[in-house]
Amino acid sequence: MTAKQRKVTKQRRQLLKGPHGGMQLVLTEDVTHLGKQGEVVEVRPGYARNYLIPRGMATIPTPHNLRLLERYKIRVKQAREARIADLRALAEQINKMPGITIEANANEEGHLYGSAGAPEISRGLKAKGLQVEADMVRLEGPIKETGLYAVKLNLGYEIESEVKVAVIRVQEKK
Repeated sequence: MTAKQRKVTKQRRQLLKGPHGGMQLVLTEDVTHLGKQGEVVEVRPGYARNYLIPRGMATIPTPHNLRLLERYKIRVKQAREARIADLRALAEQINKMPGITIEANANEEGHLYGSAGAPEISRGLKAKGLQVEADMVRLEGPIKETGLYAVKLNLGYEIESEVKVAVIRVQEKK
């Protein structure tokens, strides 16, 4: 191998360095606290080699990878638009619904022995045929007493809704 060939292969293997000395990468998906999909970011070499690149979250910004990323972004955008349309329809169904009822063990004064939280509300909505996950439910704290509550739901993509939740005492069977 001649000196010129060694120089060419060494140049090909060299990664782009950013202005601060880190590696430049193109994100293939959104990474929390780093950037959105398609952005060129600068990260430390170890973070790039050991975390981002092996997990497929980023790639080296070659012309070929940038073209592939553009095609991928179009597909992701279409999927995101379809998901937003589905979530808006779900929010519309939730707003039309009168509410849900949760039965819980409580004493005579209406204090619950346990509490009602996001998983119970999610279960109640799923029983009505609405696919709402527990992490979509926004509560200030667990519900500790019987009564009627207005619970906010964050369905994603800044689509919010509100559902009425009635927490009632379980009737004892005789």
